[in-house]
Amino acid sequence: MKLRQKKQEATKLRKRAENQLKEVHSTERRSTSGLHSIDKKIESEREDVSDVSGVLTQKNAQLESIERLVNSAEERLSREKEEIERVQQEIDFSESPEEKQNAEFRLRSLNERVSELVAEIKSRQKTAKKITLDVSQFSDIKSKITTKIQKQSKSKPTLRDAASTSHKAAAKFVKELERRTKSEESAKKVLDNASAKLQELLKKRKSAKKKVAKRRPAKKTASKKKVAKRRPAKKTASKKKVAKRRPAKKTASKKKVAKRRPAKKSRR
Repeated sequence: MKLRQKKQEATKLRKRAENQLKEVHSTERRSTSGLHSIDKKIESEREDVSDVSGVLTQKNAQLESIERLVNSAEERLSREKEEIERVQQEIDFSESPEEKQNAEFRLRSLNERVSELVAEIKSRQKTAKKITLDVSQFSDIKSKITTKIQKQSKSKPTLRDAASTSHKAAAKFVKELERRTKSEESAKKVLDNASAKLQELLKKRKSAKKKVAKRRPAKKTASKKKVAKRRPAKKTASKKKVAKRRPAKKTASKKKVAKRRPAKKSRR
């Protein structure tokens, strides 16, 4: 019973070591999987940041180009306006109808170019406004992705520490499990040997009881047979002796009486 309890305790400790090893392996797998997942996410988000950065660079270049065109158009518009003022002065101070007519033609042409420049400036400013909104949106997207990368990068050391700690603990519990398994096997071996010896002892005791049970009836019957043989012999012998003796005495007495009685009668 003590060996059985010892073996049960060894099995209990071995199972506990197995459960602890499973938990540590599970923690290590989760940490390693988390690290791989974070690395993949960071890599994917860095690619997204690169794509967004490319779009931002393109948008900013477009915006700068539009701004240069708008500035150039505004400068031309300013010059054209100055030219219009000068032509109007020429019209006002023209000395001949022909000069006035030529000045008016030039004024119409300048006004048309001014209208075109104003329309161009408005269109480019509208495009610049749209691009500015796109730049703002893509900047926000880039900022959010960068923040995610930073957060995930901060969580990596924790996961690395957990994975490293779990790995060390796993190595420790592997040795513990080996020790507990050997202890259980040793306890089982000792218990098996003790059980085998116990079975041998029980078999010997059982066979000894069988031998005793076989011997007792033999002695009893032998004694009974001896008694049975002896008693009838004594009884018959005594009866024969009595039977021989009694009739002999009786006949002898009778013969004596018979011999005596007739003798007396003849004398009378």
